[in-house]
Amino acid sequence: MQIIVKGLLLCVTACSLLLVNSHSHAVDVDSLEFSHGIAIFGTLKYPADFAHFDYLNPDAPRGGEVILSHPFSFDSLAPRPLGESGAPNGYHLQNDPLVVRSGDELAAYYGRLAEGIAVTEDRMTLVFRIHAHATWDDGKPITARDVVFTFNPPGNADSVQSFFDVFETVTAIDERHVAFRLNAPLNYNHITSIQYRPIIPEHYWRDKDPTAATMVPPVTSGPYKVTEVKAGRHIVYKRRDDYWGEELPLNQGRYNFNTVRYEVYREAAVLREAFMKGMVDMIEEDDIRFWSTAYEGDAMDKGWIRKIRRNYGIWVGIGRALVFNTKIPRLADRRVRKALTLSFAFEWYNQKLYHGERSRATSFWPNTILSQDGLPSERELTLLEPYRDDLPPELFEQPFGFPPASNDSEHRENLLQARDLLAEAGWHIEEGVLRNSEGEDFTLEFVTQDPGNQRILLPWFWTLERLGIQATMRLMDISLFVNRIRYHEYEALIQTHDFLMPPTLEVRANFHSTAAGAIDSRNYMHVNMPVIDHLIEKSEQAETMKELIAACRALDRVVMWQHYMIPVYAYDARRTLHWDRFGRPPHPKYRPAYPDGWWFDAEKAERIRLN
Repeated sequence: MQIIVKGLLLCVTACSLLLVNSHSHAVDVDSLEFSHGIAIFGTLKYPADFAHFDYLNPDAPRGGEVILSHPFSFDSLAPRPLGESGAPNGYHLQNDPLVVRSGDELAAYYGRLAEGIAVTEDRMTLVFRIHAHATWDDGKPITARDVVFTFNPPGNADSVQSFFDVFETVTAIDERHVAFRLNAPLNYNHITSIQYRPIIPEHYWRDKDPTAATMVPPVTSGPYKVTEVKAGRHIVYKRRDDYWGEELPLNQGRYNFNTVRYEVYREAAVLREAFMKGMVDMIEEDDIRFWSTAYEGDAMDKGWIRKIRRNYGIWVGIGRALVFNTKIPRLADRRVRKALTLSFAFEWYNQKLYHGERSRATSFWPNTILSQDGLPSERELTLLEPYRDDLPPELFEQPFGFPPASNDSEHRENLLQARDLLAEAGWHIEEGVLRNSEGEDFTLEFVTQDPGNQRILLPWFWTLERLGIQATMRLMDISLFVNRIRYHEYEALIQTHDFLMPPTLEVRANFHSTAAGAIDSRNYMHVNMPVIDHLIEKSEQAETMKELIAACRALDRVVMWQHYMIPVYAYDARRTLHWDRFGRPPHPKYRPAYPDGWWFDAEKAERIRLN
């Protein structure tokens, strides 16, 4: 049965959701019927009695080990670490969330810790029923109190109020039922926020600080347990024989390795050498130079190493961008930012640095149905018209794009336009130096912790010199860099901008005025515009796919026309190399099964070993 509540389709197979009034915030659990899943903007693909996800192999053999890499040092196994680089890779293998998203549906979620999901008639409360057999690895049952503790730990700033501000309260109805009182009628953000919050045990952490550094493996609920760890060196997870969720349909074909090991490699060059020697099983190669030319030798010739391309699944966005902090007065002027953008010759970078394999991002979620394209639609214009006076006229008159710089003539024309824009903004070249009327020089400092970024920045700095701008790159250690980012103390930086698909959850953190200047905010550009706030809120409130598309395309259009950043390239299919001793299922459309859908192939491994 399927029920539509004010435009939001909650798909239930085998049983329906009985909707009750919750204006009093009281929920009568006995009057609710629970579903195995919930779909936003569509219907559930899998019925209540489904056996496994289609994109996983339920007959995959169990056994073997996979060795992966971790790029940074780590100093804690706490679930809410405040260290410089956070928890180590693989930490998600230890704890279960209430729900998980399927990999072949746009926005559908199925219960993991929760065996049932219900929503009230006013769509202001979500109720989850904890699975009757769910236990921690110390044998204690998982209860609603654990969920409450996870989302609102006592005496800790990491509370329900600060977690994306999408929940008013999280309360335990009884041992197995927990109610999420929402800040707005149920939408995609609420479910996504819940999915990305693994539940932690209240009985273990009530007398401990879940943010304090510790190397003691905590009590967990997931399919793997830490069995070996050395800070900054490696961490080993072993598959549990007593995992409570072993038989769940959504886990069939997952977690096939007996052991998952992460080794720390801080330098990419060292990691590449380790991989070629068989010390690491799989790596991602984002540097096209090395993807194209670096992987050669006997193992490649014999076919022991495979190169594959995989889509980014639910992740979309801009793989690399030059980001401007508009808190800096000279960068607050849109004309200045547009001038800087005009000076960047993407076509040269693509040929010289990326072997012609990159595409320039003209959207924050490129190559999706939500990307702005052409002129605004009628639905978009309805959203934009009240703010027309605050927007550049060209937004309504021409499609967004970057003028090409495929040859010297085109690049020179772009630089002339940049010079004129800077002059309009009050910046003029005097004796080769760009200055304003107060005699201040135009300088620009990029902060980074990656020395490899100089490949992108230095050629552009030479171009900026032609405009009279003195640009520099400041290389920092990771501790200083992370603190500068946390408190937004920088002029410019190189950053990725990735978003979930649909992108509504991260949009608020990246572009809403409430995130401007907030500690740890992803609003790196200090975006603060009423029209952008309005469009974000419309995207969050969308009850149909048409409404979501209109709001996201209009938002994309507005932000791109503001030139808050210079997109270097868009995400494309991931470049992965792996030793050919594994089996892998087909890649789902929205969530790559990597590596937990893979399995160890003993026959392939023996072939490599014997040769």
